Amino acid sequence: MSKVTEIVEDLVNPILEDMKLDLVDIEYVKEGKNWFLRIFLDKENGIDIEECGIVSERLSVILDDIDPIPHNYFLEVSSPGAERPLKKESDFESSVGKNIHIKTYEPIDGEKIFEGKLINFNGETIILEMKIKTRVKTIEIPFEKVAKARLAVVF
Repeated sequence: MSKVTEIVEDLVNPILEDMKLDLVDIEYVKEGKNWFLRIFLDKENGIDIEECGIVSERLSVILDDIDPIPHNYFLEVSSPGAERPLKKESDFESSVGKNIHIKTYEPIDGEKIFEGKLINFNGETIILEMKIKTRVKTIEIPFEKVAKARLAVVF
């Protein structure tokens, strides 16, 4: 499956560069009996449905021509939403000051799930400020221990 996402990333990047859009993530997953190829895009002030449609149309033409996927699938191009995933170092750098949710591969201080305000990221360590009842705790999370991370909406 990662081979498909790598091929699609190579195919979609020139389209995104031309349109000045950022690639957030590519998923190639089977749900039930159907396969889905999902492309998540963004830009500084957000992405609209027209931009998603243009990318979808342009990418569809290329995928139909090259045909790198041997079976039927559904192509979905969309915004990652309010709780977008954070995968690359640049995602963390641009999210300083925002609330994030992190799951780690192994426990840190006995916990594997953290949510709070991203205070700093230096490429190796994430510094997160978390509220626990009435007190504020600062925790350092090594970047290599992050299994999943995303922006978190606070209500």
